[in-house]
Amino acid sequence: MRRRLLPLPLVLVVLTLCFGSIRAAEPPAVAAAADLKFALSEAATQFERDSGQKVRLSFGSSGNFTQQIENGAPFELFLSADEAFVFRLADAGRTLDRGTQYAIGRLVLFVPERSPLKPDPTLEDLRAALTDGRLRRFAIANPEHAPYGRAARSVLRHAGLWTAIEPRLVLGENAAQAMQFAASGSSQGGIVPLSLSRAPDIARQGRFVPLPAEWHADEPLRQRMVLLKGAGATARAFHDWLRSPAGRDLLARHGFTRPEASAP
Repeated sequence: MRRRLLPLPLVLVVLTLCFGSIRAAEPPAVAAAADLKFALSEAATQFERDSGQKVRLSFGSSGNFTQQIENGAPFELFLSADEAFVFRLADAGRTLDRGTQYAIGRLVLFVPERSPLKPDPTLEDLRAALTDGRLRRFAIANPEHAPYGRAARSVLRHAGLWTAIEPRLVLGENAAQAMQFAASGSSQGGIVPLSLSRAPDIARQGRFVPLPAEWHADEPLRQRMVLLKGAGATARAFHDWLRSPAGRDLLARHGFTRPEASAP
């Protein structure tokens, strides 16, 4: 008995429908700035508990994610540590709108255990350590593509330390890697996000003090999220959950400042 084979065009249609269904069933991909590593992981868990829906989180530098999205990376929601990257994508027609400010980031000086540095919010001890030999390496995120790195650079320039400290910098690919360098003892300290420093597993590795936002007023860390073209229902629901009182409260618990109620 001979078997009848389906025509090739029909086979291709069936395969396309099958793979399309599989893709549609996948949780949406969310690109998030590295300073959100702990906060957004908790948010995704709570969102799943509340709604039964899942999202896939990727953490990295906002600048690198922006380039990936410009090159067609299939993210549906982008949470940037700097609103300028969202505006850049919006101007390029990659987003549904110009996004929503979800938080304002904060910087701290983090000093690991057994470091010769003091957690001094004036940075005068850091200045002294540059001249007395106590400081060999100091961590920040790479200012070329990480907003927290640019803000840290602004703080050091404000304090008049940038030129002296630049040769001793250990640059993290993103804020999370800079945090790792600062906490692990790979450096004598670093200027890193409050949201990462206060996580229990990191906080027990050292001490930290907040730094004045006025010291990086030119890099204010206004953090913005935006839905990207083609975003599905689950990505939209997660976006709305983050804007809800529960989402804003969670971010505040992780050290983010709430944006002004009038902020677009």
